[in-house]
This record gives sequence, structure tokens and C-alpha cells, in this order.
Amino acid sequence: MVLLGDSIAVGEALPLAAAMEAGGVRFRSLAAEGGGNVVGPFAEEQWAQLPGRIAEAAPSLVLYQLSTFDWGTGAEQRAAYDRLLGAVTAAGADLLFVTAPPIRPDDFYAPHMADLARAPDVARAVAAGSSGRAAVLDAAAVWGPDHQRERDGRPDRNADGVHTCPQGAARFTVWLLDELARRYPGFTPAPATAWADTGWAGDDHFAGC
Repeated sequence: MVLLGDSIAVGEALPLAAAMEAGGVRFRSLAAEGGGNVVGPFAEEQWAQLPGRIAEAAPSLVLYQLSTFDWGTGAEQRAAYDRLLGAVTAAGADLLFVTAPPIRPDDFYAPHMADLARAPDVARAVAAGSSGRAAVLDAAAVWGPDHQRERDGRPDRNADGVHTCPQGAARFTVWLLDELARRYPGFTPAPATAWADTGWAGDDHFAGC
């Protein structure tokens, strides 16, 4: 399995990698700090290498978490998500789009919030025309409709209003593993006790939590 996305996905990849290793599943994160998107700024830099990196990983499944940089018109988003589907299926894999957690917009993101709000519906349209090779997972069950800094009295999202804290990344991982188990009956996720306390939560990525 390959995970694509921006720096939010970089944090989520830490517990996810531990969980996949515990479950004996081959996993690679191609998520990127300050980029990792397939439409919007930095996208062409990504596309210069992305098809080859996906093919080299030889996954059966690629997850693309919609990024906070997926800026552009609906047509631009549609073209990019179609392009991603083509690269993924050319590598022999299926594609799962995963909706991003809601962010607390600052001056940098405020002009692009309409684009980010549109992106999940564009991804659903691409999935609907994919002949079953793509689908969309709605992560609202994890994050709720709005940015929420704390849950159960503990930091869940970073104080920067964008990224996750270890608790949030772990909750996302539990949810995603359950979704994958429902979608792919041959997949049995490792229990949280096998991966939750393996050192990933101390990564520098979580500074600010």
C-alpha cells in the first residue's frame, strides 16, 4: 500500500506504518511536507516523479488524502484526479481518495477554502466514473465537521490549526484500518496494542502538539 498526501498525511503515516508493519502489510508513504498534492502549487514538481515512484512501489492500493494544497477550479481538480487515477491503475493498483481533516484557515488558506470544500465532490465524480477502480472514504467520522483542537481533554490537532497530534493520527489509523477491513475482507488489521506504543509518537513532526 502507498499513501500520498501533504504534511498532514506525513504525520498520519507514522502510526499507519507501525500498524501495517505489525500486520505484515507492505507500506510506503510518499506523502510530503509542504506539498504532496496533485493539483495546485507544487503539483508539477510532484508529477515529474510521481508515476515512476508509484510504479516502483508496485502497490495493490494507493491512498490519496486530499491535501490542503488542492487548489484550483473544479475542472483543474477533475483533470488532476483523473490523471492520478490513470497513474495508479497503470501501476496495477486501485485508488482510494480520503477526505482531509478540516483546518482552521489563516490568511494563507482563507482564499482557497472554496477549492478545498469542492475537492471531495470532484473526487467522488472521478470515482463514479472509474469502473470500480477508485472510491472515496469520508473521514468526517474521525474529525467531525470543524477543526477541534482537543478531544477527551487531550490535544488531537496541532495548535497550528492544520496538522494532527499523535492522538489524532492514532484515531485516524484505527478508523482507516477498520475501513480497509470492511472493504477488503482478506485484510485483518493488527490490534492497536501492537503498534500504538512503538515510539512513533515522539517524532519531531508532532512538535507544537
